[in-house]
Amino acid sequence: MNARTVTITLSSHGASWLTMGRAVAPGLLASAVLATAAAFLSQHYGAPVMLLALLLGMALNFLSSEGACIPGIEFTVRTVLRCGVALLGLRITLTQIAALGWQPVGLVLLSVALTIGSGIVAARALGFRTGFGLLSGGATAICGASAALAIAAALPNHPQKERATLFTVIGVSALSSLAMIAYPMLVHAIGLDARQAGVFLGATIHDVAQVVGAGYSISPETGDVATFVKLLRVAMLMPVIAITVMSYRHTGGEPGAKQPPPLPGFVIAFVGLVLLHSCNVIPNNLVALGSDVSQGCLIAAVAALGTKTRLRELANIGFRPVALMIGETVFLMLLVLMLLHIKY
Repeated sequence: MNARTVTITLSSHGASWLTMGRAVAPGLLASAVLATAAAFLSQHYGAPVMLLALLLGMALNFLSSEGACIPGIEFTVRTVLRCGVALLGLRITLTQIAALGWQPVGLVLLSVALTIGSGIVAARALGFRTGFGLLSGGATAICGASAALAIAAALPNHPQKERATLFTVIGVSALSSLAMIAYPMLVHAIGLDARQAGVFLGATIHDVAQVVGAGYSISPETGDVATFVKLLRVAMLMPVIAITVMSYRHTGGEPGAKQPPPLPGFVIAFVGLVLLHSCNVIPNNLVALGSDVSQGCLIAAVAALGTKTRLRELANIGFRPVALMIGETVFLMLLVLMLLHIKY
């Protein structure tokens, strides 16, 4: 290959990247604007940012049906989402997990496994795909909307995937907000001490922000314990995604679904960032920046997903998926209370 051939090849690659950038720019910018608006409203009014992003996106659903924004919205739902999930690895370290001791670790491992398993069984009993049970159970058991998006990214594509993901994000965000209000009152009613309350809140509330809000509303000690337990649940995202990918490759997945790769790149990046963060080789300012970028990517992805949603479709969902998610939430709460009674 001579110099001229190399130059032509590089020029063609550069032109293709430029063309792609121009194609995705309008939709990517629209998603970023929606994410910024959702974050602003969340900071000023205290509503869940993921839920606000969904609602704002749904209000502008025409962006995904016609016009120049379609390629960028698709890019945000897929690529930007995976970047946000990978950067979640900057939120946890192995030291944080070890500092909890074996009892909270055992409680979280058992509750996550049983909640996801019961979600899959219940979904199949209600006539849903296994993937929806995994999606809703994983969102309930691990870290709410972030887990729903991450698990959805690892699942094979099928026609109902985006609709199931959207409903799961809406449901888990709403239930997490209710839990943030109700669970501290429950903690006082049943007489849990500060450490027990922290373990309970961290092991049951879906989203990180709601865990922090509920824990520190009781006491600093409860807030610290709740945050650590919640981070342990976030760490479970890594093995759950890996098992999901391997399971679908082994079983062949849903009928007609495209097979996922052996291990997605965003999962490898997630694991790598956890290990690097644990080794303290990443400066604190970069860790903070990466966490903020991760949150921004996930909010933008949810907003983009919202633009692909039609209210008429949500109205046709019916009672069964709502009952499934409420049942999973109640199951997790009762299971953790039982395990707390046994272990403490």
